[in-house]
Amino acid sequence: MKKHEKTTKSTYHQNLYLFMVFFACFFFVLIFTFFNGKIFAQDEKEVSSDAQQEIYYRNQNPIDLEDILAQNSEVDIQEEMCTEEVDLEYTTRYQQDSTLPKDTVQVLQEGRAGTKNVIVIKKYQNGELISEQQVAENIVKAPVDRMVRIGTGNGYSYKISEGDKVYVVAESVAVRLQPSQGTEKIGTFNQNDEVQVLKIEGDWLFVSNTEIKGYVPMNCMTAKNPNQEDLAENAQFTKQQLLSNLSFEMDLRKPSGFSLEQFKQVLSGDKNDKKGVFEQNAEYFYYAEKQYGINGIFVASVGIHESAWGTSTIANNKKNLFGYGAVDSNPYGGSYSFGTYAEGIDLISRVFVKYYLNPAGTTIYDGTATSGKFYSGPTLNAVNKRYASDKNWAKGVYKWMEYLYHKL
Repeated sequence: MKKHEKTTKSTYHQNLYLFMVFFACFFFVLIFTFFNGKIFAQDEKEVSSDAQQEIYYRNQNPIDLEDILAQNSEVDIQEEMCTEEVDLEYTTRYQQDSTLPKDTVQVLQEGRAGTKNVIVIKKYQNGELISEQQVAENIVKAPVDRMVRIGTGNGYSYKISEGDKVYVVAESVAVRLQPSQGTEKIGTFNQNDEVQVLKIEGDWLFVSNTEIKGYVPMNCMTAKNPNQEDLAENAQFTKQQLLSNLSFEMDLRKPSGFSLEQFKQVLSGDKNDKKGVFEQNAEYFYYAEKQYGINGIFVASVGIHESAWGTSTIANNKKNLFGYGAVDSNPYGGSYSFGTYAEGIDLISRVFVKYYLNPAGTTIYDGTATSGKFYSGPTLNAVNKRYASDKNWAKGVYKWMEYLYHKL
């Protein structure tokens, strides 16, 4: 009995020992797993934090596609800001006079362009100018209005010839050393002074009296003796003769040849002219042609195209048939205001002649040289290149030219 009891007690102690060893191992594994898991979690948290930091910096510095394209493209676009001095065109004011023969154009006061400084932003692509925007301006010298008297009476104006005695129409006229407004002034003639014509050079007369000899503008002078042979010069060209000169590639510096009556004919009573703007101002297109060496039907067609026959807001509110001065970014705000439609017709005609239709240095109507700043040629397509952003502008204007020519 005691031996058996001893054996049982030994087995009991052995089992207890094994149980404690097992428990200790289990406890060790549990502790190890706990602390190791914490370490792994910490590492995972640190990795997650690094990833988030990388995403943050990536969002703070996104890929600039435009910058990459610009660096890898052959297109080189540059901008520059510059100050330019430009002419400030004068306005012409017309007065009708029934005591003068019809079609007579007499200058009572010579106009003088002013100047202004403008700040312009120019954009270049591969070295070529693609756009320019005026952002500010400052008037340096104000322009002086040109005053013109238009004859509406009976009879015909007399063509001045060498040897004639002529008389000063304007209140005063400068006598110049050369046939150009920009040359030296050597004296002054006053209204009604009589002088003799020694030579005719374009639109200038080389004249003299007992005291002075020099050049004066022809349209500041008049002759007293009508000549019957001038009647033939005032005769109208036929419709066939005028149409023979019409083409899309015609030289716009050549007058249309329409008489005053023909201008009134094609611009009067038209159903499109709902406000009667062109009918009431038909003669001013004729006067522009006669004075400045430009096709007056072209000028009228530009006005029709730009103003929708005088119905546009700019035409109504500002008497500006051409949108002159308007820019794509601010058409209404940039456009000029005129006192009469005639003023705008006269000014735009001079602008075309001075800047668009003649190369730089060409002597024009007032004896000055053209700037030719926007000259590409004297045709519709050539003018379109710098005058209008609409590539179909030339075709639109020519449609109305054809329309008016065929109304004869």
